[in-house]
Amino acid sequence: MDSCMKKPEILSTDRAPSAIGPYSQAVKFGNILFCSGQIPLDPDSGEMVVGDIKIQTERVMKNIAAVLSAAETGFDNVIKTTIFLIDMADFASVNEVYGIYFPGHKPARSTVAVKTLPRNALLEIEVVAAV
Repeated sequence: MDSCMKKPEILSTDRAPSAIGPYSQAVKFGNILFCSGQIPLDPDSGEMVVGDIKIQTERVMKNIAAVLSAAETGFDNVIKTTIFLIDMADFASVNEVYGIYFPGHKPARSTVAVKTLPRNALLEIEVVAAV
């Protein structure tokens, strides 16, 4: 490895749920932040938020906001998102909440239907952002 290459920097915050496996909340490499997927875990209790897809989406977006803030960036600098849904029938409801966080800036996005998610979450969202 070239000695002038930067090494990845691990970022974390207690304002978002702790990692529930062998991964980091986010990794910064150069000017890019790669955020691990967030599920609707309450950062204080570590428990899943109870409620419908809108309530779970709101918690996910708040968790993402906390991770972005820890990296001193925000939703305006998000480059790409990936949404994982266990039911595509929830797509419109997720978009409704998601759109609140991206009122003008619209990052690239993929939405994927999956069979299951950790802790039986209804959705998971990951983001890549500029810092």
